[in-house]
Amino acid sequence: MLMYLLLLVGFVLLIKGADVFVEGSASLAGILKVPSLIIGLTIVSMGTSAPEAAVSITASLENSESIAVSNVIGSNIFNILIVAGACALIKPVVVNSAIVKRDLPFCIGATLLVMLLSLDHLFSRIDGVVMLVAFAIYMALMIISGIRSKNADEEEYKIMSPLKSAIYIILGIAAVIFGGNLVVDNSVLIAKSFGISETIIGLTIISIGTSLPELVTSLVATKKGQTDIALGNAVGSCIFNVIFILGMSSAINPISFGAESVYDIIVSLGVAVLALLFTIKGKKLVRGEGIVFIAAYIAYMVFIWVR
Repeated sequence: MLMYLLLLVGFVLLIKGADVFVEGSASLAGILKVPSLIIGLTIVSMGTSAPEAAVSITASLENSESIAVSNVIGSNIFNILIVAGACALIKPVVVNSAIVKRDLPFCIGATLLVMLLSLDHLFSRIDGVVMLVAFAIYMALMIISGIRSKNADEEEYKIMSPLKSAIYIILGIAAVIFGGNLVVDNSVLIAKSFGISETIIGLTIISIGTSLPELVTSLVATKKGQTDIALGNAVGSCIFNVIFILGMSSAINPISFGAESVYDIIVSLGVAVLALLFTIKGKKLVRGEGIVFIAAYIAYMVFIWVR
């Protein structure tokens, strides 16, 4: 019973810690006069992926490689099929042209890169560096694109005192790290107690838990009518996950994994391609396509449990 409670505490620390870290970092950036546009494109976007980063990097260091990979891939599949699918059920998701022309194609390219690097069942330190270079290219593209389309109504972030900002950053990082340790350690214990593989635990419980920030953010944005933000958040998080988190994890400590993880990466590639096909066709995701996404996720869950 204790390990389930500690797992829940770990998820709470991950999500709340990421939120506090973003507040502190955005405030500090504001104090340093960094444009709010850049804050949104970097700190805030990366903040929603902090739980996945903490779990995968911790798992890599603790030699739970299956969790390190499956957490990221499971989160990406969840982000597109469930996050985008649930938003489309609420109301049609209007797709910003940048998502179709830049973000989804880059997501597909990044996932394809990771798939090719995974064929030897190992993400080496060199592979990690390659992924991080791809991530740096994407960040540069985002910032350049953001500056070109900068407008007067960009979001302003709350600015606190330098001391309070620093405290928020430190507490946020500490909570994310500690929460990541709790999630990984207790997930492994739960998997062993039921005789379930770490891969399945990573693809289900952990990936869903660490994707809650993206789900909540996108659903709230959709209810407010900001559907382009909802989809952009989900796709952007997928890119951060697949090349930044896997890249950082393997650059710190090489990750070896089984053939089933390669198949899961291929599935995530197919999901990204499906999302692009849907958005190119109608420039928006409608309720019918949301149902297809959710049905596909349920089918995938059934598949990983019976394979």
